[in-house]
Amino acid sequence: MLQYQIIPVTPFQQNCTLIWCDQTGQAALIDAGGESERLLEQVRKRGLKLEKLWVTHGHIDHVGAVGSLHQQGHWPIEGPHQGDDYWLDLVPEAARNYGFPAAVKFQPDRWLDDADQVTLGKETLEILHCPGHTPGHVVFFHRNQGVAWVGDVLFAGSVGRSDFPGGDGPTLIRSIRDKLFPLGADVRFVPGHGPMSSFAEERQRNPFVADRLFPR
Repeated sequence: MLQYQIIPVTPFQQNCTLIWCDQTGQAALIDAGGESERLLEQVRKRGLKLEKLWVTHGHIDHVGAVGSLHQQGHWPIEGPHQGDDYWLDLVPEAARNYGFPAAVKFQPDRWLDDADQVTLGKETLEILHCPGHTPGHVVFFHRNQGVAWVGDVLFAGSVGRSDFPGGDGPTLIRSIRDKLFPLGADVRFVPGHGPMSSFAEERQRNPFVADRLFPR
């Protein structure tokens, strides 16, 4: 079974997730945005073996610690989609601009795309390319347990910004309604910031993507 712990990091309170296979103890960090020693302490505390670094998109609050962790442990980096190479090139500059600790520039060991899969121990997650917030944003979906890690695509009661370079509002809405919602109403998701929610809740109440706004 897949287990996970949400660990908010950085002044942006970005939801980094420690995720692991409980049969093997193999773990990954999704969106290690900062506070790398705190994240590694949680890995050690649970007696896990860190295997991978997974990235939804290239914004600094989601990747600020990825490069330094990679240097420290040589853990492979998977994600995002190659459309975010622009953002990854800007990581050191973005850290300076937003007052983050110095960040190490990196390139993923594996870019991800629609219909790709990533594995962790005996668990498999599906990849959905969901542009709109950034061109290369991806979502990690564990179908068996009905949980998705959606980064900054969708939030409880809101959606991601689309006014950054490469962002596009209509594309973002299509990513949510055409790719995420069809996964199932009961799917719960971990957003990049704030509390978890479900697709059913957002289809009913979200003022940007609720079903009532898109009559057939």
